[in-house]
Amino acid sequence: MSKQNPTLADVAKIAGVSQMTASRALNDRRDVSPETRDLVLRVASDIGYVANRSAQKLSGARNGIIGIITPMLDNQFASELILGVGRAARAVGYETLVYTIFDEDRHTHRSLISMLQQFADGVVAILPRDSAYSEALVAAHVPVVSIDQRGSLSNFPSISVDSYGGAVLAVEHLANLGHQRIAFISGDELIEGVKDRRRAYSDTVERLGLANDPELIEAGDLSQLKAFEAASRLLSLPNPPTAIFAANDLSAFGVIAAVREAGLRVPNDVSVIGFDDIPMAAQVHPPLTTIRQPFQQMARTAVSTLLASIKGTEDSTVRMTAPAELVVRDSTGRPPEALKKRGRRHVNRTQEEWPQI
Repeated sequence: MSKQNPTLADVAKIAGVSQMTASRALNDRRDVSPETRDLVLRVASDIGYVANRSAQKLSGARNGIIGIITPMLDNQFASELILGVGRAARAVGYETLVYTIFDEDRHTHRSLISMLQQFADGVVAILPRDSAYSEALVAAHVPVVSIDQRGSLSNFPSISVDSYGGAVLAVEHLANLGHQRIAFISGDELIEGVKDRRRAYSDTVERLGLANDPELIEAGDLSQLKAFEAASRLLSLPNPPTAIFAANDLSAFGVIAAVREAGLRVPNDVSVIGFDDIPMAAQVHPPLTTIRQPFQQMARTAVSTLLASIKGTEDSTVRMTAPAELVVRDSTGRPPEALKKRGRRHVNRTQEEWPQI
């Protein structure tokens, strides 16, 4: 071929079929025989033909691709959702394209819109924080379903877990074990789910008549390091908590490390509970009691809702909330009669230096 960019006409001519038949074969249409499809695909591969996705989208054709946008690839919360969406999409004949975002500038917005318009039939947005990207998603004119976000993406269908109900389960579990002083390490409260967990903690502590001490609430950022520092401060209080509820599992891992650094044991001296039930929660020592988010169920629901939106059969205002589940493992137990006071020290550490669990 002398052309640098082979066209559909080139593919059809070499394969000895019409352009319509070549297009149908390349789009895996059922009205093309397997032999013709194999021939067209082989010719396209041999001459280096690449489908013009923009033209396909303009003609109303579907690409069979679901886009996933997220700012997070470095934690199991995001990876479990991405894997779940990928499995659910593959099961119905779709592929997935993951697009990571790192900033909020207008250039990035334009790139996102361009990518979505060219390649994706629809998008699953894993954007827990309120984001200016909602404007870009609207401008792209593609179906969108959000996971774990009810703020700036509220004009799209959403799938989330019952964060408030899950946090109530966490506090009630600790109270049923006999804990009176239960601390809470929060996170970024621009995230709706985190805000719900803090509100549920405060409401449940008050309802059950537990210690309602402002010193028992510490700010975190959903990371191990910040939770380690926050838990160290809690354990240094004159009257420290006997249990700590962390807003997510990563924070709970930092709490466990801080308890050990203080010369105490989990759960003998301090009980620890998290939220998410990422795979690592069952692998740490001791295995973490936590509140389970049904990641796979949420991903499947997001994909089925998105496909309905692509076909125009889904209500764009639909909101679905999955129930949270208490998973009891070995990091929670009855409180000690009196928390033994030992030499404790507040240590500032880098991410690389904090104790491993």
